[in-house]
Amino acid sequence: MAEVKNPPIEDIGEQMEVRRRKLAELKGAGQSIYPNDFKPTHTASGVAAQFGSLADEELVAAVHDIRLAGRIMAIRSFGKAAFFHIQDRRGRLQVYARKDRLGEEGFALFQSLDVGDIVGVWGHLFRTKTKELTLEAQGLRLLTKCLRPLPEKWHGLADVEARYRQRYLDLMVNPEVREVFEKRSRIVRLLRKFFEERDFLEVETPMMQAIPGGAAVHHPSQYVGHGPLLARGAGAFLETFTGRRFRASL
Repeated sequence: MAEVKNPPIEDIGEQMEVRRRKLAELKGAGQSIYPNDFKPTHTASGVAAQFGSLADEELVAAVHDIRLAGRIMAIRSFGKAAFFHIQDRRGRLQVYARKDRLGEEGFALFQSLDVGDIVGVWGHLFRTKTKELTLEAQGLRLLTKCLRPLPEKWHGLADVEARYRQRYLDLMVNPEVREVFEKRSRIVRLLRKFFEERDFLEVETPMMQAIPGGAAVHHPSQYVGHGPLLARGAGAFLETFTGRRFRASL
């Protein structure tokens, strides 16, 4: 994982002010600032799985109305054209923006965008000279303006303290961390299904409590969370489990 440093606090403040000014200008121009009616037809990984193996000629004849929504993670501008990468919940995809495709208004909107903004784009697929699968944008919409800049070098976040204090950044820029969260969610879902199929009842109990209970406690400073669960299971229900720790009571 590459080391990434946060910009100085004064730089963050200046960048946030610039982003707020852009947002105000868009609002003054009548743009819908936080629209909720954009409906993607694909995810980034879905596009790669469905169209990644097609030959260049087959891509031309493929679906032309690919609609994606995601966060801009990088922008490379070349005057009247630009490449940028968007990241959704399933991966990343490169997008190609051209002034003659987006039109004056659309390209002006694109030029006001920053890394971190969430956008919706639509268009058709092609491959670049380097054979990277790319969406040529026929249109785009700003869905959410990111007012706080991402860390420098958006491909990683290595500072341990920053990762735990700003978990949203960790999830945003480190794909392997998102994978861990997704796997945990699937494991929790599987465990819950296992107990429910066996007629266990899920109950909510305190994770930590100041009053000792349940198992033998040898020091008054100890905190235990399984006492209420066992008492509830014996007193009212025969088979229970708590979803946060998946401790079962028979």
